[in-house]
Amino acid sequence: MAIVVIRQDNKIELWKNALQKADSSLKVYSYLEDHPKDEITMAVIWKHPKGTLANYPNLKCIASAGAGVDYIFEDETRPKNIPITRIVDPFLAGDMSEHVLSVILAHLKNLNVYKLDQVANVWEPKEYLRIKDVTVGILGLGELGALTATDLTRFGFKVQGWSRSKKNINGVKTFSGADEQQEFLKTTNVLVCLLPLTPATEGILNKELLSRLPKNAYVINVARGGHLVDKDLIELLDADHLSGACLDVYHTEPLPKTHPFWNHRKVHMTPHYASVSDTNSVIPQIVENYKRLNSGEKLQNLVDSDRGY
Repeated sequence: MAIVVIRQDNKIELWKNALQKADSSLKVYSYLEDHPKDEITMAVIWKHPKGTLANYPNLKCIASAGAGVDYIFEDETRPKNIPITRIVDPFLAGDMSEHVLSVILAHLKNLNVYKLDQVANVWEPKEYLRIKDVTVGILGLGELGALTATDLTRFGFKVQGWSRSKKNINGVKTFSGADEQQEFLKTTNVLVCLLPLTPATEGILNKELLSRLPKNAYVINVARGGHLVDKDLIELLDADHLSGACLDVYHTEPLPKTHPFWNHRKVHMTPHYASVSDTNSVIPQIVENYKRLNSGEKLQNLVDSDRGY
């Protein structure tokens, strides 16, 4: 029994070393090195090359090295009917909340616009907004969305949220289901997307939905690039229906240099780094699940394959 680490970045050795440091008895391999594929029972992965999971005949668990798992379901060649787990990082939600707060405050005080003006040698004071002037609406009230909503209320924001099923969060007005989405959108000045990416939510940030926001609304996508229809966002920005957008996630990452987002004055970008799992804080979860897998115990942080998260 052994673990294989499958990633497409430069962090394979980091994860191998961290796993073996946590438990020196573990046999851990990189998928890029020679290794006994029939011994692999757990694959610790992050945005793996499609098809690689099919190489392990005795695989018993697919462990996402992050909170997201949408990329796993996109791989039609993955072994079916085996458990998938995800990371629940105690720091991840807090990091996301801080990022969203920073982006909203920068929007209210025109900081992104002033940076562009500085580069262009333009001195042009602009009216700013106050916290009391806006209602923040959060799409998705899971772990990340719920904490972000709660933290924003502590700063004095009016916060509301929408989710598939009804949620109760102290100080937050909540909406649920298709019937209540329109009411949620028409009173949202800053829209934050924190939905999981599933077939039901793919492309949800489209012209139809974004047009329902009030004029001059601002859009923040920190969930997945697949939620956004890029051309629809640009169309509504150019028509001055939306005042701007801040994006942390994209359909293709890194974003191709030819993409129109790069040079659009109203689009502000961060490189998918709003919140990142801390290796030291999440390795114990994976090691614990590996031990449970070997002993036949129930795994922690299981993904519901029917819901896709």
